[in-house]
Amino acid sequence: MNNLRNIDVGGKRVLVRVDFNAPLTKEGEVSDNFRIKKAIPTLEYLRNKGAKVIIITHLGQPEGKDLKYSIRPIARRLWELMSGRVKFINDTIGKAVEKEISQMKDGDIVVLENLRFYKGEEENSEEFSRQLARLGDVFVQDGFGVCHRSHSSMIGVTKFLPSYPGLLLEEEIRILSNALVSPDRPLVSIIGGAKVSTKTRVIERLLDKSDYLLLGGKIANSLLVAKGQCIKDLLSSDEENLMEVVKGIDLTSPKLHLPIDGIMALSNFEEEYSRIGAVGTVRREEGIFDVGPETIEKYRAILGEAKTVIWNGPLGLFEKKPFNKGTVDIAKMIGAINSQVFSIVGGGETVEAIQQLGIENQFDHVSTGGGAMLDFMAGKDLPGIMALEENSNKKKDVEN
Repeated sequence: MNNLRNIDVGGKRVLVRVDFNAPLTKEGEVSDNFRIKKAIPTLEYLRNKGAKVIIITHLGQPEGKDLKYSIRPIARRLWELMSGRVKFINDTIGKAVEKEISQMKDGDIVVLENLRFYKGEEENSEEFSRQLARLGDVFVQDGFGVCHRSHSSMIGVTKFLPSYPGLLLEEEIRILSNALVSPDRPLVSIIGGAKVSTKTRVIERLLDKSDYLLLGGKIANSLLVAKGQCIKDLLSSDEENLMEVVKGIDLTSPKLHLPIDGIMALSNFEEEYSRIGAVGTVRREEGIFDVGPETIEKYRAILGEAKTVIWNGPLGLFEKKPFNKGTVDIAKMIGAINSQVFSIVGGGETVEAIQQLGIENQFDHVSTGGGAMLDFMAGKDLPGIMALEENSNKKKDVEN
């Protein structure tokens, strides 16, 4: 793969794909700077090298040009974080955008409007890719969180411009690769979240790569059913073919650790009712919404042996008390042993949980990828990364 540091970007128009899909308040203000801050090292590097930086990103799932999904508040927050010299342009492609870019000075940064205002983005339209490429001399991919998408700004534009990974993307690839290929051991992986069908491959691979694999959330519930330790009523309707879904997972592996108890509540939450019990005691009208205290202690003992920890996905319905305890306790455990382990955390809800606790600085690497991190750990080819690797085989006229 090409290296951004090997080229002279001074005076060049550098088109940078970032993942600024940040949550907004009802008032339209950015409520979480996480992804914006993670991209700043790349943007500052390019600015300091005298590049003209053109930022492209998406926000949400708009249907056409819906200003509710405008990038303007994102650009305003970036302006604050980078002490000015950031301008917003209220379109993404076209002559007016090209004219604005032609007037940029070295070190200037502009932020373009939402890529997904144009259907060509998600369709990976060659014409849309061509129009994006006209805006730059060089393309930099720094949106790891969307590298699993086959969109124009991920793969299409690389066909027309010399393309390079940004500093954030390089960091994500290096850290996640090292954790899977040559980690300090024991490696303890923790996977939580919803449907097991979306994480089967990553569970299979982490069972192979890890010394311990701890599960929580609905994923754990599904595997408890598959092992015959819980009633089938725990499953959602779209996972009724459970045994087919999990057939590649070695349910008898000694590395695989499932909850032994949980916090039960009525599945419809119609009453303020919850209880702690062994997983085998769940009743038909109940669901398991968090891991229980015995499971937490079991996982605590395993984490006490860890030298590397990878965590993606909450262990329960953490946004609703009292079902946040498992996620909170695991987060605090990892934070407490941060001096003896290399810890990696990813996934929107998991990152949100550690941010709420104010302990994100106690993790060595907080990934910007949710689905992208899972796909990477599962050994899948991420289109955004594959496109860069293919592009690196082409002759470049911008390299020193």
